[in-house]
Amino acid sequence: MFPQALNGRIFDIVSRSARELGVRAFVIGGYVRDFFLQRENNDIDIVVEGSGIALAEAVAAKLHTKVSVFKSFGTAMLHCGNIEVEFVGARRESYRANSRKPIVEDGTLEEDQERRDFTINAMAFSLQADDYGVLVDPFGGIRDLNAGLIRTPLDPDTTYSDDPLRMLRAIRFATQLGFTIVPESIASIRRNKERLEILSVERIADELNKIMRSPKPSTGFLLLDECELLPYILPALANLKGIETVDGRGHKDNFKHSLQVLDNVAAVSDNLWLRWAALLHDIGKAAVKRWEPGTGWTFHGHEYVGGKMVKGVFSKLKMSQTEDMKYVEKLVSLHMRPVALVTDEVTDSAVRRLLFDAGDDIDDLMLLCKADITSANEQKVERFRKQYEHVREKLVEVEAKDAVRNFKNPITGELIMEKYHIPPCREIGLIKEAVKEAILDGIIPNEYDAAYALMEQKAAELGL
Repeated sequence: MFPQALNGRIFDIVSRSARELGVRAFVIGGYVRDFFLQRENNDIDIVVEGSGIALAEAVAAKLHTKVSVFKSFGTAMLHCGNIEVEFVGARRESYRANSRKPIVEDGTLEEDQERRDFTINAMAFSLQADDYGVLVDPFGGIRDLNAGLIRTPLDPDTTYSDDPLRMLRAIRFATQLGFTIVPESIASIRRNKERLEILSVERIADELNKIMRSPKPSTGFLLLDECELLPYILPALANLKGIETVDGRGHKDNFKHSLQVLDNVAAVSDNLWLRWAALLHDIGKAAVKRWEPGTGWTFHGHEYVGGKMVKGVFSKLKMSQTEDMKYVEKLVSLHMRPVALVTDEVTDSAVRRLLFDAGDDIDDLMLLCKADITSANEQKVERFRKQYEHVREKLVEVEAKDAVRNFKNPITGELIMEKYHIPPCREIGLIKEAVKEAILDGIIPNEYDAAYALMEQKAAELGL
């Protein structure tokens, strides 16, 4: 059973060093879980009934490598090639109501196992000479692993109340592994949902990003909703839930639609921020939803409202406020523009403006647009996909001809000031804007000579 061929030398050295120190050592946690799942894992956790730091130092001496010691946490870490090995003494924990930081005391292996989040993460391999490689599994982790279940070693109310981050970890593991959270855990998470208040938003965001990177991230957000955590974490997304009906006419469930778009993007791109744009692309709809007699449900301007809401979402989660957020804002704000080209006659001018506004993100925007084509009506979907491909072809054609992606105005403010011997003034902006608009409208080509001639014309009109 024991993975002798995998990192066998490290395990042998740990076993021998533990015997020399008179302590017991075990491989525990994610490495054991992933061994049975046949997933590569280069992070090895060693739990010691004794001093983890002392064992780490002994192992490091035999491997001729450095060890990093974290005395305040009672842990130590070393590297062997691309393998990271962390050592910690077995411990038992007790918690205070207002903190997820435990009071830690020395403990036995089983006490260490019972404090862990889930049975599948509580399994251990023995490194003792007399039972080397034997699985130590007092809480049925291998049973739950084979059944695809997320279950806590102790009563779930104890596990989740003590450390509410485990509620998000349950959802994250279920999403990553395609597992099912047992019903008693779902019920417990609902009961303990208000405990999220003691978590740092950074830890919440970290778990959300791990869910977002999963093969099918919608699973995680459906579980967040089922467990009643979504309004605490992403209220703007939770507000999209449900279908309102007037005179027998309802709109689509924009929450479920957003998750479908997210999965569509995840199927073709690993770009985390493009996935965020997919999840948030319709968050403005709740604010602008209107019933208009004779027309039905409308969501006018939801893309612009949603784009402005992105900053608030990122700020609440203390996520990147720089280029990543601006990228998501841009895609949310622009996601209807390709749709407008699909439904209207595709003009060169409209395509130029889309290329100008999207810049290098045009390909991601078009990917988001394609992912946004969702309908139960297959004929409608096929029709929009054909029109979408027509827009893509037009984008390639116009870009090749006019080179307006990342457009830079041939006429600069410095050129105008030097030509007409004037200081910075309003007229400079008017001339530059006139040149830009003329190029985007196709009145003049995107070339210096044509732009210079138009500059002279506009300057004369302004009396320069």
